Amino acid sequence: QVQPVESGGGLVQPGGSLTLSCVASGTLFKYYTMAWYRRAPGRQREMVATISRDRERITYYGDAVKGRATISRDNGLNTVYLQMNSLKPEDTAVYYCNSHPMTIYNWGQGTQVTVSS
Repeated sequence: QVQPVESGGGLVQPGGSLTLSCVASGTLFKYYTMAWYRRAPGRQREMVATISRDRERITYYGDAVKGRATISRDNGLNTVYLQMNSLKPEDTAVYYCNSHPMTIYNWGQGTQVTVSS
């Protein structure tokens, strides 16, 4: 089963920006709404943002990142992106991508985002 590959994380100062990428190989990517999730230390995985599969690219953002995040996708590259601005220490987490609401992929390794001065 396909396991997405997330990248783009790192150590960033509060107020900084990052763009995360996730590639999910195979033929199913374009047929599903995709989402970014994150798991902070000691907390359950939470959904951060979603983007629909269709041309309208309807997006949804969790309250924690609303106004600071932009999700996008490129079906030709089987890739979903998450741009995050004005990062806060509470954004520190491992970030994952998968389909939504049903997760059709195995969970990948994720990419670590650490926001600290």
